[in-house]
Amino acid sequence: MKINVFGSTGEIGSKILYIIYNYFPHIKINLLVANENYSKLINQVKIYQPKKVCLANPNKIKFLKKSLNKKSVEILSKIDLIGYLNTSKSDISILSIDGYEALNYFNSIIKNTKNLGLVNKESVVSAGHLFAKIIKKNNVKIFPLDSEHFSLNSFFNNKKIISYNKIYLTASGGPFLNKKLHLFKNITFKQAINHPKWKMGYKNSIDSATLANKCLELVEAHYLFKIPFNNLDIVIHPESLVHSIIQFNNYTSIMNYFYNDMFIPLYNFLLYTSKNNKIVFQKNFDFNINSNLKFYPVDNNKYPIYNIFKELDKKNPVNLIKFNCGNEYAVNLFKNKMIKFNQIHEIVNKSLSIDFNSTVNDVESIIDYQKSFSVKLRENL
Repeated sequence: MKINVFGSTGEIGSKILYIIYNYFPHIKINLLVANENYSKLINQVKIYQPKKVCLANPNKIKFLKKSLNKKSVEILSKIDLIGYLNTSKSDISILSIDGYEALNYFNSIIKNTKNLGLVNKESVVSAGHLFAKIIKKNNVKIFPLDSEHFSLNSFFNNKKIISYNKIYLTASGGPFLNKKLHLFKNITFKQAINHPKWKMGYKNSIDSATLANKCLELVEAHYLFKIPFNNLDIVIHPESLVHSIIQFNNYTSIMNYFYNDMFIPLYNFLLYTSKNNKIVFQKNFDFNINSNLKFYPVDNNKYPIYNIFKELDKKNPVNLIKFNCGNEYAVNLFKNKMIKFNQIHEIVNKSLSIDFNSTVNDVESIIDYQKSFSVKLRENL
Protein backbone atom coordinates (compact mmCIF):
# COMPACT_ATOMS: atom_id res chain seq x y z
CA MET A 1 0.00 0.00 0.00
CA LYS A 2 1.14 3.54 -0.64
CA ILE A 3 0.22 6.86 0.93
CA ASN A 4 0.42 10.52 -0.15
CA VAL A 5 0.80 13.10 2.64
CA PHE A 6 -0.28 16.68 1.93
CA GLY A 7 1.15 18.97 4.59
CA SER A 8 3.93 16.60 5.59
CA THR A 9 6.00 19.18 7.53
CA GLY A 10 3.10 20.29 9.76
CA GLU A 11 2.09 18.78 13.09
CA ILE A 12 -0.32 16.23 11.61
CA GLY A 13 1.90 15.31 8.66
CA SER A 14 4.90 14.77 10.91
CA LYS A 15 2.86 12.65 13.32
CA ILE A 16 1.39 10.35 10.68
CA LEU A 17 4.84 9.76 9.16
CA TYR A 18 6.10 8.81 12.63
CA ILE A 19 3.17 6.39 13.11
CA ILE A 20 3.70 4.74 9.72
CA TYR A 21 7.44 4.38 10.30
CA ASN A 22 6.96 2.76 13.72
CA TYR A 23 3.73 0.77 13.38
CA PHE A 24 2.79 0.31 9.71
CA PRO A 25 5.96 -0.64 7.80
CA HIS A 26 3.90 -2.22 5.00
CA ILE A 27 2.57 1.25 4.05
CA LYS A 28 5.03 2.88 1.66
CA ILE A 29 5.50 6.64 1.59
CA ASN A 30 4.85 7.63 -2.02
CA LEU A 31 4.50 11.43 -1.99
CA LEU A 32 5.23 14.23 0.49
CA VAL A 33 3.83 17.71 -0.15
CA ALA A 34 4.87 20.79 1.83
CA ASN A 35 4.42 24.52 1.38
CA GLU A 36 7.82 26.09 2.07
CA ASN A 37 9.62 24.29 4.91
CA TYR A 38 12.29 22.79 2.66
CA SER A 39 14.74 22.00 5.46
CA LYS A 40 12.24 19.80 7.30
CA LEU A 41 11.15 18.21 4.01
CA ILE A 42 14.78 17.35 3.22
CA ASN A 43 15.06 15.65 6.61
CA GLN A 44 11.83 13.72 5.98
CA VAL A 45 13.18 12.49 2.64
CA LYS A 46 16.26 11.10 4.40
CA ILE A 47 14.21 9.27 7.02
CA TYR A 48 11.10 8.12 5.14
CA GLN A 49 12.47 7.81 1.58
CA PRO A 50 9.42 8.86 -0.43
CA LYS A 51 9.40 8.38 -4.19
CA LYS A 52 8.24 11.94 -4.88
CA VAL A 53 8.19 15.30 -3.09
CA CYS A 54 6.59 18.64 -3.87
CA LEU A 55 7.31 22.08 -2.45
CA ALA A 56 4.49 24.47 -3.31
CA ASN A 57 6.52 27.67 -2.83
CA PRO A 58 8.38 28.22 -6.14
CA ASN A 59 10.94 30.50 -4.46
CA LYS A 60 12.11 27.72 -2.13
CA ILE A 61 12.18 24.76 -4.50
CA LYS A 62 15.72 25.61 -5.67
CA PHE A 63 17.02 24.87 -2.15
CA LEU A 64 15.25 21.53 -2.25
CA LYS A 65 16.78 20.63 -5.59
CA LYS A 66 20.25 21.66 -4.46
CA SER A 67 20.12 19.39 -1.42
CA LEU A 68 18.40 16.43 -3.03
CA ASN A 69 20.08 16.39 -6.44
CA LYS A 70 21.85 13.12 -5.68
CA LYS A 71 18.96 11.43 -3.93
CA SER A 72 16.63 8.91 -5.54
CA VAL A 73 13.55 11.13 -5.20
CA GLU A 74 11.59 12.98 -7.87
CA ILE A 75 10.97 16.66 -7.15
CA LEU A 76 7.65 18.03 -8.42
CA SER A 77 6.53 21.61 -8.86
CA LYS A 78 2.96 22.52 -7.89
CA ILE A 79 1.90 22.27 -11.54
CA ASP A 80 3.67 18.91 -11.93
CA LEU A 81 1.88 17.68 -8.82
CA ILE A 82 -1.63 18.28 -10.18
CA GLY A 83 -0.73 16.47 -13.40
CA TYR A 84 0.72 13.55 -11.47
CA LEU A 85 -2.33 13.20 -9.22
CA ASN A 86 -4.72 13.25 -12.17
CA THR A 87 -2.91 10.35 -13.86
CA SER A 88 -2.02 8.10 -10.91
CA LYS A 89 -3.65 6.22 -8.02
CA SER A 90 -2.88 5.95 -4.30
CA ASP A 91 -4.43 3.75 -1.63
CA ILE A 92 -4.43 6.38 1.12
CA SER A 93 -4.07 10.17 1.28
CA ILE A 94 -3.91 12.61 4.16
CA LEU A 95 -4.94 16.24 3.58
CA SER A 96 -3.59 18.25 6.51
CA ILE A 97 -2.78 21.58 4.83
CA ASP A 98 -4.07 24.56 6.85
CA GLY A 99 -6.58 27.03 5.48
CA TYR A 100 -8.99 27.13 2.56
CA GLU A 101 -6.09 27.01 0.07
CA ALA A 102 -6.17 23.24 0.58
CA LEU A 103 -9.21 23.22 -1.69
CA ASN A 104 -6.83 23.79 -4.64
CA TYR A 105 -5.64 20.19 -4.23
CA PHE A 106 -9.00 18.68 -3.38
CA ASN A 107 -10.33 17.63 -6.80
CA SER A 108 -7.04 16.04 -7.84
CA ILE A 109 -6.66 14.17 -4.54
CA ILE A 110 -10.22 12.84 -4.73
CA LYS A 111 -9.57 11.47 -8.22
CA ASN A 112 -6.27 9.96 -7.10
CA THR A 113 -7.08 8.14 -3.88
CA LYS A 114 -9.33 5.41 -2.47
CA ASN A 115 -9.28 6.65 1.14
CA LEU A 116 -8.90 10.28 2.20
CA GLY A 117 -8.07 11.20 5.79
CA LEU A 118 -9.26 14.79 6.18
CA VAL A 119 -7.66 17.11 8.72
CA ASN A 120 -8.58 20.33 6.94
CA LYS A 121 -11.92 21.69 8.08
CA GLU A 122 -11.80 24.78 5.83
CA SER A 123 -12.21 22.69 2.67
CA VAL A 124 -15.28 21.02 4.18
CA VAL A 125 -16.76 24.38 5.21
CA SER A 126 -16.34 25.77 1.68
CA ALA A 127 -17.31 22.69 -0.33
CA GLY A 128 -19.25 20.47 2.07
CA HIS A 129 -22.53 21.08 0.24
CA LEU A 130 -20.98 19.20 -2.72
CA PHE A 131 -19.52 16.28 -0.77
CA ALA A 132 -22.29 13.75 -1.36
CA LYS A 133 -22.01 14.25 -5.12
CA ILE A 134 -18.18 14.19 -5.05
CA ILE A 135 -18.00 10.98 -3.00
CA LYS A 136 -20.51 9.19 -5.21
CA LYS A 137 -18.86 10.29 -8.45
CA ASN A 138 -15.32 9.30 -7.41
CA ASN A 139 -16.10 6.24 -5.25
CA VAL A 140 -13.85 7.53 -2.48
CA LYS A 141 -14.13 7.11 1.28
CA ILE A 142 -13.62 10.24 3.37
CA PHE A 143 -12.53 9.86 6.98
CA PRO A 144 -12.79 12.98 9.20
CA LEU A 145 -9.84 12.97 11.59
CA ASP A 146 -10.35 16.03 13.78
CA SER A 147 -10.91 14.54 17.23
CA GLU A 148 -14.55 15.65 17.44
CA HIS A 149 -15.54 14.26 14.05
CA PHE A 150 -13.48 11.13 14.53
CA SER A 151 -15.46 10.56 17.72
CA LEU A 152 -18.78 11.05 15.89
CA ASN A 153 -17.82 8.88 12.93
CA SER A 154 -18.05 5.58 14.82
CA PHE A 155 -21.41 6.61 16.22
CA PHE A 156 -22.92 7.37 12.81
CA ASN A 157 -21.49 4.18 11.34
CA ASN A 158 -23.66 2.22 13.79
CA LYS A 159 -26.94 1.43 12.02
CA LYS A 160 -28.75 0.72 15.32
CA ILE A 161 -28.36 4.18 16.78
CA ILE A 162 -31.09 5.69 18.92
CA SER A 163 -32.56 8.94 17.62
CA TYR A 164 -30.73 11.90 19.13
CA ASN A 165 -31.88 15.29 20.32
CA LYS A 166 -28.64 17.26 20.52
CA ILE A 167 -24.98 16.78 19.65
CA TYR A 168 -22.36 18.83 21.44
CA LEU A 169 -18.82 19.38 20.22
CA THR A 170 -16.47 20.20 23.06
CA ALA A 171 -14.08 23.15 23.05
CA SER A 172 -11.16 23.58 25.41
CA GLY A 173 -11.74 27.32 25.58
CA GLY A 174 -8.18 27.93 24.38
CA PRO A 175 -5.43 29.69 26.32
CA PHE A 176 -7.62 32.60 27.49
CA LEU A 177 -10.53 30.77 29.08
CA ASN A 178 -9.73 32.26 32.50
CA LYS A 179 -8.26 35.55 31.31
CA LYS A 180 -10.02 38.80 32.25
CA LEU A 181 -11.89 40.30 29.32
CA HIS A 182 -10.32 43.76 29.64
CA LEU A 183 -6.89 42.18 29.01
CA PHE A 184 -7.84 40.71 25.62
CA LYS A 185 -6.69 43.79 23.70
CA ASN A 186 -3.09 43.14 24.84
CA ILE A 187 -2.94 39.48 23.78
CA THR A 188 0.09 38.74 21.59
CA PHE A 189 0.44 36.31 18.69
CA LYS A 190 2.85 34.20 20.75
CA GLN A 191 0.33 33.93 23.60
CA ALA A 192 -2.52 33.07 21.22
CA ILE A 193 -0.72 30.12 19.64
CA ASN A 194 0.18 28.63 23.01
CA HIS A 195 -2.70 26.17 23.25
CA PRO A 196 -3.04 24.49 26.68
CA LYS A 197 -3.93 21.00 25.37
CA TRP A 198 -3.15 20.54 21.66
CA LYS A 199 -0.06 21.19 19.59
CA MET A 200 -1.29 22.73 16.35
CA GLY A 201 -0.32 25.17 13.61
CA TYR A 202 -0.83 28.89 14.25
CA LYS A 203 -4.13 29.11 12.31
CA ASN A 204 -5.88 26.34 14.27
CA SER A 205 -4.40 27.58 17.55
CA ILE A 206 -5.72 31.13 17.09
CA ASP A 207 -9.07 29.80 15.86
CA SER A 208 -9.25 27.77 19.06
CA ALA A 209 -8.58 30.89 21.13
CA THR A 210 -11.44 32.79 19.42
CA LEU A 211 -13.74 29.73 19.09
CA ALA A 212 -13.81 30.16 15.29
CA ASN A 213 -12.31 26.69 15.15
CA LYS A 214 -15.39 25.20 16.77
CA CYS A 215 -17.73 27.19 14.50
CA LEU A 216 -16.00 25.67 11.48
CA GLU A 217 -16.25 22.24 13.09
CA LEU A 218 -20.01 22.66 13.51
CA VAL A 219 -20.27 23.25 9.76
CA GLU A 220 -18.05 20.21 9.19
CA ALA A 221 -20.31 18.05 11.38
CA HIS A 222 -23.39 19.37 9.59
CA TYR A 223 -22.05 18.42 6.16
CA LEU A 224 -20.26 15.18 7.02
CA PHE A 225 -23.03 13.63 9.11
CA LYS A 226 -26.10 15.49 7.81
CA ILE A 227 -26.86 16.91 11.27
CA PRO A 228 -29.22 19.92 11.22
CA PHE A 229 -27.62 23.04 12.68
CA ASN A 230 -30.34 23.33 15.33
CA ASN A 231 -29.25 19.93 16.68
CA LEU A 232 -25.63 21.08 17.06
CA ASP A 233 -24.05 23.10 19.83
CA ILE A 234 -20.77 23.79 21.64
CA VAL A 235 -19.83 23.22 25.27
CA ILE A 236 -16.59 24.36 26.92
CA HIS A 237 -14.61 21.44 28.34
CA PRO A 238 -11.12 22.55 29.47
CA GLU A 239 -9.69 19.05 29.96
CA SER A 240 -10.21 18.12 26.26
CA LEU A 241 -10.82 14.48 27.14
CA VAL A 242 -14.45 14.27 26.05
CA HIS A 243 -14.65 15.08 22.34
CA SER A 244 -18.37 14.86 21.63
CA ILE A 245 -21.57 14.38 23.62
CA ILE A 246 -24.67 12.83 22.09
CA GLN A 247 -27.91 13.55 23.88
CA PHE A 248 -30.62 11.02 23.00
CA ASN A 249 -34.38 11.42 22.97
CA ASN A 250 -34.71 8.88 25.78
CA TYR A 251 -33.07 11.30 28.26
CA THR A 252 -29.68 9.55 28.23
CA SER A 253 -26.37 10.77 26.80
CA ILE A 254 -23.07 9.25 25.77
CA MET A 255 -19.64 10.84 25.73
CA ASN A 256 -16.73 9.85 23.53
CA TYR A 257 -13.62 9.95 25.69
CA PHE A 258 -9.93 9.60 24.80
CA TYR A 259 -6.60 11.28 25.37
CA ASN A 260 -6.13 14.65 23.66
CA ASP A 261 -3.61 13.25 21.20
CA MET A 262 -4.05 13.18 17.42
CA PHE A 263 -2.11 9.91 17.48
CA ILE A 264 -5.40 8.14 18.25
CA PRO A 265 -7.48 9.28 15.22
CA LEU A 266 -4.50 8.91 12.87
CA TYR A 267 -3.55 5.46 14.17
CA ASN A 268 -7.13 4.22 13.87
CA PHE A 269 -7.43 5.62 10.35
CA LEU A 270 -4.34 3.70 9.23
CA LEU A 271 -5.49 0.60 11.08
CA TYR A 272 -8.78 0.63 9.20
CA THR A 273 -7.62 1.66 5.72
CA SER A 274 -4.63 -0.67 5.67
CA LYS A 275 -6.92 -3.57 6.72
CA ASN A 276 -4.47 -4.45 9.46
CA ASN A 277 -6.29 -6.26 12.24
CA LYS A 278 -3.21 -6.59 14.40
CA ILE A 279 -3.24 -3.83 16.99
CA VAL A 280 0.36 -3.27 17.97
CA PHE A 281 -0.13 -0.24 20.16
CA GLN A 282 -2.19 0.38 23.29
CA LYS A 283 -3.18 3.85 24.47
CA ASN A 284 -6.24 3.14 26.60
CA PHE A 285 -7.31 5.69 29.15
CA ASP A 286 -6.51 4.91 32.78
CA PHE A 287 -9.78 5.37 34.65
CA ASN A 288 -8.11 4.61 37.98
CA ILE A 289 -6.59 8.07 38.09
CA ASN A 290 -8.38 11.00 39.71
CA SER A 291 -9.71 12.98 36.76
CA ASN A 292 -12.16 15.87 37.12
CA LEU A 293 -14.26 16.74 34.08
CA LYS A 294 -15.70 20.24 33.84
CA PHE A 295 -18.25 21.61 31.38
CA TYR A 296 -19.25 25.26 30.93
CA PRO A 297 -21.55 27.21 28.62
CA VAL A 298 -19.89 29.50 26.06
CA ASP A 299 -19.18 32.99 27.44
CA ASN A 300 -20.48 35.22 24.64
CA ASN A 301 -18.41 38.18 25.83
CA LYS A 302 -15.15 36.24 25.55
CA TYR A 303 -16.11 34.46 22.35
CA PRO A 304 -18.17 36.98 20.31
CA ILE A 305 -17.35 35.16 17.08
CA TYR A 306 -19.72 32.38 18.16
CA ASN A 307 -22.58 34.88 18.38
CA ILE A 308 -21.78 36.04 14.86
CA PHE A 309 -21.82 32.44 13.65
CA LYS A 310 -25.14 31.66 15.36
CA GLU A 311 -26.81 34.66 13.69
CA LEU A 312 -25.48 33.69 10.26
CA ASP A 313 -27.86 32.38 7.58
CA LYS A 314 -26.19 28.99 7.22
CA LYS A 315 -28.58 27.70 4.55
CA ASN A 316 -26.64 29.68 1.95
CA PRO A 317 -23.18 28.11 1.34
CA VAL A 318 -21.85 31.52 0.25
CA ASN A 319 -22.29 32.87 3.79
CA LEU A 320 -20.26 30.00 5.23
CA ILE A 321 -17.51 30.61 2.67
CA LYS A 322 -17.51 34.32 3.59
CA PHE A 323 -17.20 33.42 7.28
CA ASN A 324 -14.35 31.05 6.47
CA CYS A 325 -12.45 33.55 4.29
CA GLY A 326 -13.09 36.49 6.59
CA ASN A 327 -11.79 34.59 9.59
CA GLU A 328 -8.62 33.46 7.81
CA TYR A 329 -8.03 37.03 6.61
CA ALA A 330 -8.48 38.35 10.16
CA VAL A 331 -6.12 35.75 11.64
CA ASN A 332 -3.39 36.78 9.21
CA LEU A 333 -3.94 40.46 10.01
CA PHE A 334 -3.45 39.61 13.69
CA LYS A 335 -0.39 37.50 12.91
CA ASN A 336 1.14 40.46 11.05
CA LYS A 337 0.32 42.85 13.94
CA MET A 338 -2.17 44.85 11.84
CA ILE A 339 -5.06 44.32 14.26
CA LYS A 340 -5.43 43.33 17.90
CA PHE A 341 -6.69 39.95 19.06
CA ASN A 342 -10.02 41.37 20.20
CA GLN A 343 -10.61 42.82 16.71
CA ILE A 344 -10.60 39.46 14.90
CA HIS A 345 -14.36 39.01 15.32
CA GLU A 346 -14.97 42.57 14.07
CA ILE A 347 -13.19 41.77 10.80
CA VAL A 348 -15.20 38.58 10.43
CA ASN A 349 -18.45 40.49 11.01
CA LYS A 350 -17.52 43.17 8.46
CA SER A 351 -16.55 40.55 5.89
CA LEU A 352 -20.05 39.03 6.11
CA SER A 353 -21.60 42.40 5.22
CA ILE A 354 -19.71 42.62 1.91
CA ASP A 355 -22.21 42.18 -0.92
CA PHE A 356 -20.53 39.62 -3.14
CA ASN A 357 -22.52 36.67 -4.42
CA SER A 358 -21.75 34.08 -7.04
CA THR A 359 -22.51 30.48 -7.95
CA VAL A 360 -20.58 27.88 -5.95
CA ASN A 361 -21.80 24.73 -7.66
CA ASP A 362 -18.44 22.99 -8.08
CA VAL A 363 -14.99 23.06 -6.51
CA GLU A 364 -13.54 25.25 -9.28
CA SER A 365 -16.20 27.93 -8.83
CA ILE A 366 -15.63 27.87 -5.05
CA ILE A 367 -11.88 28.38 -5.54
CA ASP A 368 -12.61 31.29 -7.91
CA TYR A 369 -15.07 32.77 -5.42
CA GLN A 370 -12.57 32.55 -2.56
CA LYS A 371 -9.87 34.28 -4.64
CA SER A 372 -12.23 37.06 -5.73
CA PHE A 373 -13.68 37.50 -2.24
CA SER A 374 -10.17 37.75 -0.77
CA VAL A 375 -9.52 40.67 -3.14
CA LYS A 376 -12.78 42.27 -2.00
CA LEU A 377 -11.70 41.88 1.61
CA ARG A 378 -8.45 43.75 0.97
CA GLU A 379 -10.33 46.50 -0.83
CA ASN A 380 -13.09 46.95 1.76
CA LEU A 381 -11.46 46.31 5.13
